[in-house]
Amino acid sequence: MAEQRARRRPSEQSGAEVSEAQIAVHWQEEAYFAPAKEFIAQANLTDKGVFKRFSLDKFPGYFKEFAELLDWYKKWDKIFDGTNPPFWRWFVGGRINACYNCVDRHLARHKNKTALHFVPEPEHEAIQHLTYQELYVRVNEFAALLRDFCGLKAGDRVTLHMPMVAELPITMLACARLGVIHSQVFSGFSGKACADRASDSESRVMITMDAYYRGGKLLDHKEKADIAVTEAAKDNHKVDKVLVWQRYPGKYSSPTKLVEGRDFVVNDLLPKYRGKRIEPVRMPAEAPLFLMYTSGTTGRPKGAQHSIGGYLAYVTWTSKYIQDIHPEDVYWCMADIGWITGHSYIVYGPLALAASSVVFEGVPTHPDAGRPWRIAEELDVNIFHTSPTAIRALRKEGPEEPAKYHYRFKHMTTVGEPIEPEVWKWYHKMVGKKQAVIVDTWWQTETGGFLCSTVPGIHKMKPGSAGPAIPGIHPVIYDEEGSELKAGSGKAGNICIRNPWPGIMQTIWKDPDRFVHQYYSRYCRNRKSKDWRDWPYMAGDGAVQAKDGYYRILGRIDDVINVAGHRLGTKEIESAALLVPEVVEAAVVPVADPIKGKVPDLYVALKPGLDASEEIAKKVSASVVSQIGAIARPRQVIIVPDMPKTRSGKIMRRVLAAISNRQDPGDVSTLANPEIVDKIRTAHG
Repeated sequence: MAEQRARRRPSEQSGAEVSEAQIAVHWQEEAYFAPAKEFIAQANLTDKGVFKRFSLDKFPGYFKEFAELLDWYKKWDKIFDGTNPPFWRWFVGGRINACYNCVDRHLARHKNKTALHFVPEPEHEAIQHLTYQELYVRVNEFAALLRDFCGLKAGDRVTLHMPMVAELPITMLACARLGVIHSQVFSGFSGKACADRASDSESRVMITMDAYYRGGKLLDHKEKADIAVTEAAKDNHKVDKVLVWQRYPGKYSSPTKLVEGRDFVVNDLLPKYRGKRIEPVRMPAEAPLFLMYTSGTTGRPKGAQHSIGGYLAYVTWTSKYIQDIHPEDVYWCMADIGWITGHSYIVYGPLALAASSVVFEGVPTHPDAGRPWRIAEELDVNIFHTSPTAIRALRKEGPEEPAKYHYRFKHMTTVGEPIEPEVWKWYHKMVGKKQAVIVDTWWQTETGGFLCSTVPGIHKMKPGSAGPAIPGIHPVIYDEEGSELKAGSGKAGNICIRNPWPGIMQTIWKDPDRFVHQYYSRYCRNRKSKDWRDWPYMAGDGAVQAKDGYYRILGRIDDVINVAGHRLGTKEIESAALLVPEVVEAAVVPVADPIKGKVPDLYVALKPGLDASEEIAKKVSASVVSQIGAIARPRQVIIVPDMPKTRSGKIMRRVLAAISNRQDPGDVSTLANPEIVDKIRTAHG
């Protein structure tokens, strides 16, 4: 009976009936923030007619504009080939090289301009500024080494397990120059995780670094390569060569010994290739550029395969028109190149536009929360790009820090997960100094680039909202039964994209059936159809579209908590908790309940210097009830000293869920702060 009542219960604030299939939405729409006139005056895109030009009835022809931002050896014969759904092919017949587009073509006008600013974590170490000419030389010499010493050729795969150093984009671009498919593994991942990816991609060469800085420590990174090779061998895969870059050229910084005949120090080999120049290989547009493995906690990791022509065209266009990157800009994306954000919006997109891109080795809050703003001040960064995770950490550790430094951002991007309105407002007021435009982008590893965002020179901003779809992208929201929700209805469901686009992954490496099943099977109208209209892409995220056409992303469909048939988005509950001034981080997890099925446990971390109290816990619970309703009242509010986090700063909710459900949280050794788990257990009681 409780479940039946919940199905019929209207949403207290929307007045709309909420079926069991829908995610209940109680979020109030925020007020608009207008972009500064100074920004609009210099924006790359202010033509409101772009959306008419990119209307669905003009698909796929409008994507020609994306490809025309690149230099081609041979233009395409066909913009889009959809004859084998959903394995879309873009710019078919075209010949192109990604490295040429990111390096060589800029030399005539920009060879003395900085391509990469490498910022070491230790502040006493000088920032390295690589010009486009220096990048050209270093990429060519390393490409020669890969070709002549390792025997690599177009189509081969190479696994990279490298930290945030200048040598990482150099390595990626050298691979791209040869047509070699690179697979970069996030440096924070274990040797076993690296082995799984090397084995799956059948990489015979692994490229790593001896050591790098993280949180003030010089970490031994080479030891992970040894583990990776050993573990891959257990999977019957042999890695022939391990190339080791030195963090300090001329000095080996790892206590882990080199294995003779297998391990080679790159810095020792490079002098043999001094002055070498490698002609970029003219690759088919549809050939793979790289594999980006998603880091699922269960099952085999999925290798998202991205093309050269379609992917590069997509990230170049979105970098220019959504991030407003001009060649004279100093652009800093604080993501890690080990993730898709770093591939698209540190390396390929910005460099294709001849921007100066910042690569930062360290932790944003080390040695203190003023570090990012000192870097921005020194380099005169004017475009800043980071995640809500990092923004929350900076707000927690140093809420007043940005005001101490003289920098000015014209533009700021947020990416990776929905950002709570309260955090957005701090980002705008303190980091952006009320001057910068913010684009709250929504996209995924699989999509290659942005899907939803305000166009900063056209749209007003709205905290907590990703904005409308970008030009050329046409979303739709379906309910669980596959019925299309009316546009602007304010009801939540599963967001999908009606049409293909050039940045979309081509397939899952070596697993086309999994690709079709995971992303297309649920809402495919006809499996035998050759019409792209019958194959909408399912993102796996819940979303709601407001009357103004703006989308709010509610998080992964898997993160919905079903309380007595009432499907609650975890992000809404967390956002309500963050309205309490004392709270700086919040995480909701489902707990099994014999009557309601699932109930929410709410973990919160407080501002530095504040002690946990029953009073604060009650304020948090009251805020959730006030914002959403009694149905969302947490079973308990647990105040913790810190959240369990990955090396990239994301809260590991599975660990919290295990604690709440009295289960084993599993291996926590790879967390950035494994010691916190026992403290949380104590706080939980």
